[in-house]
Amino acid sequence: MTDPIDLLTHNQAAWNRQAAQGCAWSAPVSAEEIATARAGNWSAARLTPGPLPAGWLNQVRGRRILCLAAGGGQQAPILAAAGADVTVFDFSEGQLDQDRKVAAREDLDLRCVQGDMRDLSVFDDASFDVIFHPISNLYIPDVRPVWRECVRVLAPQGELLSSFWNPVVFVADRDPALTAQGLVRPNRRLPYSDIAHLSAEDLAAKRERGEALVFGHTLADQIGGQLDAGLVLTGFHEDWQPHPRFVVENVMPTFMATRALKIA
Repeated sequence: MTDPIDLLTHNQAAWNRQAAQGCAWSAPVSAEEIATARAGNWSAARLTPGPLPAGWLNQVRGRRILCLAAGGGQQAPILAAAGADVTVFDFSEGQLDQDRKVAAREDLDLRCVQGDMRDLSVFDDASFDVIFHPISNLYIPDVRPVWRECVRVLAPQGELLSSFWNPVVFVADRDPALTAQGLVRPNRRLPYSDIAHLSAEDLAAKRERGEALVFGHTLADQIGGQLDAGLVLTGFHEDWQPHPRFVVENVMPTFMATRALKIA
C-alpha cells in the first residue's frame, strides 16, 4: 500500500461504496434546500456541521466556484442553485453521481470532474474566484500539493474556504476499554498515517472491510502550508462534533475551518 496509485484506488473504492450506502456526506440535499438557495439563502453549504461564519461567503451569484473534493450532492448543488458557476471535482465517481442526480432533478447547471485533489491540471491558471474545500484531505498523505494547486487555479483576490480535522483526533489509540473510562492514551506521533501507525493486522483488517485509509496532518501543513503557498489567512473557525466518537470530542471542538485570500 505504499504505492500512491494503490492508495488512491483503494480510497476511491471506499468512497464509491459509502456513496452507494448513502453515508452522511453522500446524502443529496432536498428540493426544499435547493428552493431556499434559489431564494438567496445558501447557508446549507457547509464546511463543518454548523453554518459558515458570518461574512465568509457573502456573494455567490456569478462567481466561479470550485467545490474541491466535495462530491456527494450537497455543497455544489446548493451553490449552483444560488447562482454560482459551479464545478465539482472529486476522485469518487459515486460521489459525483450524487451531484449529477441533484442537478438533473433540479435542472441545475454544474460541471462534474473526476480527479485527484493534488492535481488540478485540467484547469487553467486563475480559473476560479472561490474554492470550497470541505474536510477531505485526510485521505491523502501530503496536503501541500493541494494548497499549491489551489493558489494556481484561484484568480487574484480569490478565496479558499477549507476545513479539516484538528490533528489531536489522530494521536490516541482506539482502545474501547480506555474509551469506556473516558481516558485517552496518546501514543501516535504526528503526522499520522494508517499505513505507518496501524499494526499489519489492523491495517489488513481495515483494508478488508473496505474502509478508506486516512492521514492526520500537522497544523504546520494544514495552515502553514496555505501560507507557504502564498495565501493570506483571513478567517479561522472551530466547530464541535455533534456525534462524538472519541473522548477528546466531548471536551473540545475538533473541526477546523480556514478562509484564505490570494492577494495576486
